[in-house]
Amino acid sequence: MESKTYSIFGAGPAGLYTAWRLLQGKPANENDISKILKKGDILELYDWGKYQFSEEENGTREAGARVCTWHYKDNPEASYVELGGMRYSAWDYKKTKDNPNPNDGNNPGHRLVTKTISEIGLEKYAVPFNEANDPLLSLRAKNMYTSEIDANNPAPYNVNDYGAYSAPDDGFTKIEGVGINVSDTALPPTRNEWCKFYEEGQITNDLGDESIYKKGQKLKNAGYWNLAYDVLGQEGFSYLSDGNGYSSNVVNSNSAQSFEVNNEFTPGTLYKTLTIGYSGIFSALFKEIVKLARKKGIQFKYKSNTRLRSILENKNTIHYTTASKEEPNKELEAGTCDAAFLAMGRYAIDLVAQATRYANKNEGDFDVLNEDKVQLYLESVLMQPSYKIGMFFDTPWWRDDIPSPPRYPAKLNSYFLTEEGVDVLKKDQFPAKYIKAIKKAASEAAQAKLKAEKKHKAYDNSITSIINTSYTTEEDFIRAAESIVKANFTYEEKQQILALSHLDTIGPSATDMPIRQVVYFGNNARTDKGKKIYGILASYDDINYTTFWKPLEFEPEEERKIAESKDIQPLIGPRKAPEMMVKMLRKQLASLHFGSQASYLSVPEPLETKYMDWSLPPFNAGYHAYYSHYNIGDVQQKIRKPSSLVKGKDTNLFIIGSTYSNDQAWVEGAFCTAESVLNDFFNIEKLIDDTEYPFICPA
Repeated sequence: MESKTYSIFGAGPAGLYTAWRLLQGKPANENDISKILKKGDILELYDWGKYQFSEEENGTREAGARVCTWHYKDNPEASYVELGGMRYSAWDYKKTKDNPNPNDGNNPGHRLVTKTISEIGLEKYAVPFNEANDPLLSLRAKNMYTSEIDANNPAPYNVNDYGAYSAPDDGFTKIEGVGINVSDTALPPTRNEWCKFYEEGQITNDLGDESIYKKGQKLKNAGYWNLAYDVLGQEGFSYLSDGNGYSSNVVNSNSAQSFEVNNEFTPGTLYKTLTIGYSGIFSALFKEIVKLARKKGIQFKYKSNTRLRSILENKNTIHYTTASKEEPNKELEAGTCDAAFLAMGRYAIDLVAQATRYANKNEGDFDVLNEDKVQLYLESVLMQPSYKIGMFFDTPWWRDDIPSPPRYPAKLNSYFLTEEGVDVLKKDQFPAKYIKAIKKAASEAAQAKLKAEKKHKAYDNSITSIINTSYTTEEDFIRAAESIVKANFTYEEKQQILALSHLDTIGPSATDMPIRQVVYFGNNARTDKGKKIYGILASYDDINYTTFWKPLEFEPEEERKIAESKDIQPLIGPRKAPEMMVKMLRKQLASLHFGSQASYLSVPEPLETKYMDWSLPPFNAGYHAYYSHYNIGDVQQKIRKPSSLVKGKDTNLFIIGSTYSNDQAWVEGAFCTAESVLNDFFNIEKLIDDTEYPFICPA
């Protein structure tokens, strides 16, 4: 039997996951192993840039496509800031008394990311990545904490129905109220039900004659910006848009999907990251790929600084051309393969389609990417630009627990007891009766929540558990714990449980200024040696705010030398911020933390400042969202093998990645689309049970 070649174009999360699973996965049906890689086969991985996968593959930036960990002075042992994707929703996959069925549809979390981290030995680096319970807001030059917003201290917006008396995110609940009866029905609790909601979700309430929407209209055919404006009015929409921190959450995407996206940010979600930086997942995956290929006798060819230029199919063989990073539009070489995986976003696929459209074609060549129905589905997502700027300082000047805190510090202390923490308490001889009571309360709370979700009822928050519940203050945490154990802790017991539950949160603070959000990473170096360095994501922008920073990328007298269409800065790595950009950041950080009249000198000079502009090629987007008036399930199913949209065609060209996934803007989406392709078209056994967790929605 002749050897076969599989080519993966794109070395981000989807491309690496696909290569790993092609080498690591077992056949689901032992009688059909024709598509399983065997000794002598070739696996190619094309990387438009050159990621820092290992010491041998010395790259220009940390791995991960739209994930990019940036360490101080590029030292992997030093403190770091995430300048791209930064976390995942943890899945409790271990079967226990309180979690008898981890695969239950009501069990939250990113399952493939969590499982992959475990499989490649990175679980020991996983730590909580918690948001503060009382974030700082600066809106229309008014600084306030979320807990302070009430009738006596409203937000500075003239919102209908006293909306300025509550936190900005309450606007999401009001919008959801048009599609659900929030008094007795919750949003869909499971992934299967969300998939159904995308297609069948309707406006269930009569919105009155003033509304442009009517009862019974499908949410998938309503733009979310349109709907939000209709429900909240101009001031209510402005308050939600400014105060929630993400313009992308209120963009004019598919309303049915937006309900789910904005539900992800509800309290109680356990987020985690890695102490080695989130890019560490992808470096580890690359090393596993190299090791497995060597072990199985499969030729693994990593080709950096090379992009896919055009692609056609003829007689079941994929014909493609590549181009170099230096000359991305000029043909470098031609090649063939038995299957091609396009692990890339919409913009990069558009570039390939454009070159293919005008390529010289032979008799029988099939240009799948330029078929009308394929183009329609490729354009089902809107591209959302993003811009992130990181800064390092020698002091954590923004904190509330330093000797001289700013006028409006970030409240970053939190108390959060995990299951692992309870086990440590047991080993440290914390009173057994207290541990029993704490576990019992957690079990009762979990059962009550599960019961409520199954009945689509609101969860009774009076049933408390201190396990996996975040508390803002030490007093609130101890009060809740003592209420559960029905006793007062001794001084020693109090110190014991506080030591295990105390952690720093990452904020974030949100503002209507161009910095938009500030995320506080602090001193997260892997070693205590040397001087402590503290990092922040000083600006976390998306959509229209990204253009504010572009002119500040240049020195005052400097002229542009590279066309934006050819500037692949996201692949090369973070760029040093000029003095003008740094000063602008300091001005806005000063306004956020010291008051609107504060001088930029209130914020110390940073040690290092760099930015990533995700609106540049090859991504042209930090994340994506579906447009309205599309059947999301049908898009997810068919775009992954675009020839399925063309009658009589069956081409082994596949599109994977987060762009057309059920988890856009998350690594989970990239993994899920890749897993579904490998399961359905390559006879590879599923990594996890997907009965209650479909990797992509059914058509």
